[in-house]
Amino acid sequence: MIDAPRYYGRPMNDSSVLQRRKQVARRLNGLIRAREESRGLLIAFEGPDGSGKTTQRKLFKGWLASEGVAVASTKWNSSLLIKPLVQSRKRAHALSPQEFTLIHASDYRFRLETEILPALWAGKTVVADRHFFTALARDAARGMDIHWLLNIYKPLFWPDIVFYFAVSPETSAQRIAADRDPTYYEAGQDITDLENPLESYAQFISRVIQEYEALALIFRFITLDAEQSIYQQHRLIRELYQVHERKPWSQGNREALLDWLVQNPALLEGKQDGKQVGTQK
Repeated sequence: MIDAPRYYGRPMNDSSVLQRRKQVARRLNGLIRAREESRGLLIAFEGPDGSGKTTQRKLFKGWLASEGVAVASTKWNSSLLIKPLVQSRKRAHALSPQEFTLIHASDYRFRLETEILPALWAGKTVVADRHFFTALARDAARGMDIHWLLNIYKPLFWPDIVFYFAVSPETSAQRIAADRDPTYYEAGQDITDLENPLESYAQFISRVIQEYEALALIFRFITLDAEQSIYQQHRLIRELYQVHERKPWSQGNREALLDWLVQNPALLEGKQDGKQVGTQK
C-alpha cells in the first residue's frame, strides 16, 4: 500500500494537496505580476539567411548599451549543451526533417530556460538572433505540419517585438553566394536532392521566405526592407523601438514562466534574481 504524501511531517489528503497547489500557483502568479514593471524586453531579429539581421542585431545591441540599457543577446543553435550534438549530426548528414525539428527545439528550450528567462527576470533586454519563428519557417519549408511544430515549442514564449528582415530569394541567394557556399542543411539539400548547394539553396530559400511572409502576417511582425542601406535600417529600428508600447506578458508567456519558476526554487525564496546568463556577441 502506498502511503499518503506528507507535508511538514503530516499525511496529506487529496484536498490538502489541491489546496497546496493552489497556494503555490497564487504565489507564482503574484511573483510574475510583481516583476512586470522591472522585467526586460525580448526583441527578436528574424529573417532568411543573407537578410542582414545579424548585423542589425549587433548594431542595435551596441546602441542599447550606449543608452544605458542592460542588454544580453542569444543566438539560434548556440547552447553549449546541444550545439555539439547538432554539429556532429549535421556533419554526418544524419538528420531527418523530424529530427532536425526536435534537436533545434531542444536547443531553444535550453537557451530559453538558462539564458533568456533569467536575463528578462533580472531586468535585462534580450536581443535574439532568431527565435522559434526560424524553426517554424525552415521546418514548414521541409514539409512539417505547422500545428505539430507549434506544439513542439509549447509553452510558447512570445517576444515583445519581432523585427522581420525581408529580402527576395534572389537577393538572399546572391549575398550568400558572394560570401561562401551554403552548408548541406542550410541549402536544403536534405529535401531538394540537388547536388549543387547554390542551386539547392535558391530553391529552398524560396520556400522558407514564403513561410516567413505568412508568419509575418499571422503574428504581426514589424517588417523591414532589408534591401535598404544598413544605416537606414538601423535608424528605423531605433525609432520603432522608442515608440513601442510596452504590454503585459501574454498568458502563453506566463505558462512558460511558471514552468521556469517551479524549476528555480531560489527565486521563490527571493534569494536571487536569476541564473547567470551568457554574453554572446
